[in-house]
Amino acid sequence: MNDVIVRSSAKITLLGGSKARAKDLAEALSLAPALVAADGGAATALAQGYVPQAVIGDMDSLAAEVRASLEPEILHKINDQDSTDFDKALRSVLAPLVLGVGFLGRRIDHQLANLNVLVRRADQPCILIGRRDVILAAPPKLTLDLAPGSRVSLFPLAEVTGRSEGLHWPIDGIVFSPAGVIGTSNRVADGARRVRIELDGPGMLLMLPRKALGAAIAALGG
Repeated sequence: MNDVIVRSSAKITLLGGSKARAKDLAEALSLAPALVAADGGAATALAQGYVPQAVIGDMDSLAAEVRASLEPEILHKINDQDSTDFDKALRSVLAPLVLGVGFLGRRIDHQLANLNVLVRRADQPCILIGRRDVILAAPPKLTLDLAPGSRVSLFPLAEVTGRSEGLHWPIDGIVFSPAGVIGTSNRVADGARRVRIELDGPGMLLMLPRKALGAAIAALGG
């Protein structure tokens, strides 16, 4: 069982070490004011004028001068070299929803590792915010209010089947697999303003345009 370090009845913003745009962090904090940093994300927070209420990770990406500027009680070191800092942080918080900033960008291997964590830690709802996309692990059932033509990409990290309403290309009867059929660049059907997706198991990533952040939050009950 994972130890919960930060428990919140409100949404949490989780800040990673990849380059995070100031406007993305500001928007996330306007929606989820509790700020937690994953390791080197603490340096980004301080550089943009914020102090996290907790810093979680193995601290190998946190410069000594940054660490010294923070109160010792907010530093939570987890000595685990088999998991990413995103994994360490996400499994250590408990909130209705986490908005992750600074986890998409730079190295593709880091991005893929973070998407893997989204699926493995789907018990903690989380949306990753990037420059052009928002990404989440799709729950068993969700409803999205989106304009016709809006991009709705589905990418499986496991074998998944399901059903849909309101997509231009329905997913009914398709067996999705990371090494087989995938569902990128689907879109909301003409005349539809709502998409319903029901999945028979875990493992599906949902990728939406950046402007669909509000719709993604609403779909997760946020």
